[in-house]
Amino acid sequence: MKGLTVNMKKLRWLLEYVVFRVLTCLIGIVSVKQSVQFAKFLGWSFVHLLPRKWTRYEVAASNLKTAFPDFSERDVEVTIEKMWVHLFRLVAETVQFPRKLHLENYREIMSFRNRGEAAQALNSGRPVFMLSGHFGNWEATTATFGTFGFPMGIVARKLDNPYLHRWFVRTREVTGHRLLLKSGGWDGITDLLSARGNLGLLCDQDAGRRGVFVDFFGKPASTFRSIALMAIENDAIVLLGYGVRQPDNFDECRWVRYEVGCEIVIDTKTIQSDDEVRSITEQYSQALEAAVRRYPEQYFWVHRRWKSIPRKKKRNKEKAA
Repeated sequence: MKGLTVNMKKLRWLLEYVVFRVLTCLIGIVSVKQSVQFAKFLGWSFVHLLPRKWTRYEVAASNLKTAFPDFSERDVEVTIEKMWVHLFRLVAETVQFPRKLHLENYREIMSFRNRGEAAQALNSGRPVFMLSGHFGNWEATTATFGTFGFPMGIVARKLDNPYLHRWFVRTREVTGHRLLLKSGGWDGITDLLSARGNLGLLCDQDAGRRGVFVDFFGKPASTFRSIALMAIENDAIVLLGYGVRQPDNFDECRWVRYEVGCEIVIDTKTIQSDDEVRSITEQYSQALEAAVRRYPEQYFWVHRRWKSIPRKKKRNKEKAA
């Protein structure tokens, strides 16, 4: 019975992988304009056709109202629809990226904001923590740095489907990066930092009750202490960056255009605070918020950023109940 269960699981994984690869092949065949139109149709469908429980609409709406109290119900709905369009386009662009971006044509695709500050940090000889959030096209951002000769260790969770996991590993490592798993990858992170390497991390995930609570859009959000702690221990430079899609102009550009930006550079050696971990965490969280405010439709609002509640506030809620 156990063997049958294992075989059924492998069969399901294989079928998921086959369907995924068929879709990636279709994405590679259709034109960019066609893939954009398809993404718009899917985004509209997720908001107007599918049950909202399936698409976590209420979670996204609640998060948006927390971040933008002045948004009307219509503003929230439009932003959520644009978010889904962005995410479907992100998948298509991840598939297309290896064929579309090269050193010879990067000027057509990429524009840079605060490039000098980022370049200075990357050439400092010190480890650089390259932080971003579930914002913009984080796959495009990492691929860009790899293409320009700045490889990094990318910390990510292992996918449940091993066939899909291997595909994403190959996709991320084709430009010279190294995938480091959250579970069991600590030795790889330590070795990388000892060699003065660069580390890529997403910094906007809920860290539970033991995280450090810093304001994100004016509301305390649990954030992992480990990022700031590791940065301090390794004399690293912390860089908060992003890669956001710019308005389409297919008459002048054959593909999409991105702005790759550096929002803030934090030198851990210059922090003057009684609580260095909190100071660093607050700075990069505020920098991410500033970037998201400019492009709210390119942020992943369906993940529960404010899931954990500070202990003191939780106790007050329990007393009130």
